[in-house]
Amino acid sequence: MNNSSPVNTTAAIPEDIALELRRLAHDLSNALEIVVQTSYLLSTSGLKKPASDWLQMLDGGVEKATGHTTLALRSFIKQHTASSVEV
Repeated sequence: MNNSSPVNTTAAIPEDIALELRRLAHDLSNALEIVVQTSYLLSTSGLKKPASDWLQMLDGGVEKATGHTTLALRSFIKQHTASSVEV
């Protein structure tokens, strides 16, 4: 038997746990937004190397976290929850 997906797609996350996960995902998104805005402000300050390289690394990590990870988390919760209530 070959199972290409390690996640059981028929299992539902209990509603109380799904609500807490949604709240945590929302809080994570808000915290990352602070980093995004701070990164933008730093980019306007004319940093010199190596600080400008570090800022570029920070931007890449923030982009990955905000553009993929939090969206994937929210999508996973939504797909595995019986209710469609959003937090």
